[in-house]
Amino acid sequence: MDHSDHSRDAAIEVAAGLRAGAQYIAGRLRPGTSGRHHEVVDPATGEAVYSCELAGPADVDAAVAAARAALPQWAGATPGERSQAMHRFAEVLAGRARELALAESLQCGKPVRLTTGFDVPGTIDNTAFFAGAARRLQGQAAAEYSGDHTSYVRREPVGVVGSIAPWNYPLQMAAWKVLPAVAAGNTVVLKPAELTPLTSLMFAQAATEAGIPAGVVNVVTGAGRDAGEHLVGHPDVAMTSFTGSTAVGKRVAEIATRTVKRLHLELGGKAPFVVFDDADLQAAAHGAVAGALINTGQDCTAATRAYVQRPLYDAFVTAVADLFNAVTCGDPFDPATDLGPLTSFAQRDRVAAFVDRARSYATVVTGGTAPDAKGAYYRPTLITGAAQDSEVVRSEIFGPVLVVLPFDTDEEGLRLANDTPYGLAASAWTRDVYRAGRATREIAAGCVWVNDHIPIISEMPHGGYRASGYGKDMSAYSFEEYTQVKHVMLDNTGQAAKGWHRTVFALRGER
Repeated sequence: MDHSDHSRDAAIEVAAGLRAGAQYIAGRLRPGTSGRHHEVVDPATGEAVYSCELAGPADVDAAVAAARAALPQWAGATPGERSQAMHRFAEVLAGRARELALAESLQCGKPVRLTTGFDVPGTIDNTAFFAGAARRLQGQAAAEYSGDHTSYVRREPVGVVGSIAPWNYPLQMAAWKVLPAVAAGNTVVLKPAELTPLTSLMFAQAATEAGIPAGVVNVVTGAGRDAGEHLVGHPDVAMTSFTGSTAVGKRVAEIATRTVKRLHLELGGKAPFVVFDDADLQAAAHGAVAGALINTGQDCTAATRAYVQRPLYDAFVTAVADLFNAVTCGDPFDPATDLGPLTSFAQRDRVAAFVDRARSYATVVTGGTAPDAKGAYYRPTLITGAAQDSEVVRSEIFGPVLVVLPFDTDEEGLRLANDTPYGLAASAWTRDVYRAGRATREIAAGCVWVNDHIPIISEMPHGGYRASGYGKDMSAYSFEEYTQVKHVMLDNTGQAAKGWHRTVFALRGER
């Protein structure tokens, strides 16, 4: 048995620790009540590694009730008390880093290099950030704006937050949903994707172990039509935070509108990767490969559309093709693996269908096939010759596929970059500071990198424009989503009859 076999066995053992059920309500694991059995499949082997009963509406009701019961105590805690609990939360997560990384690799097919170097440390850092940010929930400074009153602003929690997270980054998305909400004094019911519930459950367990009161963080693992829609429409849920496709986001918005609840949407993306003719070719090629293939391309900010100014176009295509061909597909638990499988066989087949249809109107330079392996693998795929209005340029493929198109003038490159319904992320590659400045001003996206693509940090916001949704994850800006602002106005005169009362009735002595 090699090292990867040992790691897989250890990961399966971690999953076995959740055998009590895939619902985490009021501080304990429990089974669902939907009557629907579900198996979590290791996409690298096609074998079931965890089984559970999914949540139904009754489980959602129980989780919301637990969150509502925990709200007064948690919302009433001081910022310092919440901060201390969240610092302990970060410490508990750090102590479980290996288990979290193994479980994430097992359920998602992520290379262990990614889970140990990105997913888990990023989540721990995010937790530590919000532990500090919990003490900085500030409003406008008090002042006498009217002359006779002192006004100030309070930031108060929204209430019970119903969050729905996707399957591509289960641990990080659980953190992005839960952390700003609880730091601001809310309680949460999180619905992870039923494909990948393991690390969300472990994350909630860690919160309880850290001393965050039972009921503050709850998890319901169920199908969207059973658990998700019931959570979004629940009358006791004050806010919905959803990350997923734009199509499903529209459905979520439709349901949330019925109860007039607050809504935060982080939706799809089709990130442009704009390479100007003065760019460092080697840096751009390496950046495109890393940006396109991270998490096997299952990333809403992944580099998917590379626009390359014509003098560099041919060399860029050659350099990217060579790097794609050098990528090692393999067992996620092998440290030598660069690219793991897609998270499900259905997603692998969806990606393959996009590429197969593209063969009729574009050129598949390299890749475009699944390797001879039992898992949900797909080779890194480079496509050229596609028209701007073609499917592979317009639609979110969510796999290891990069489309490269040429452009001539700077104006054309920026116009093509913006020619999309999405606006989540983008990058510009140039050594010219003026070109870089123009690109960051003119590209319509929530994040624009210059000479890099993908890095995120806890201190900075993440969120989209247009069909990529609205609202921010991470950073102190996320508190705008999870707090409501209250204006408090105190009379300073002590007089029974105020001057403005004459607008309603005549004051004595003034007739």
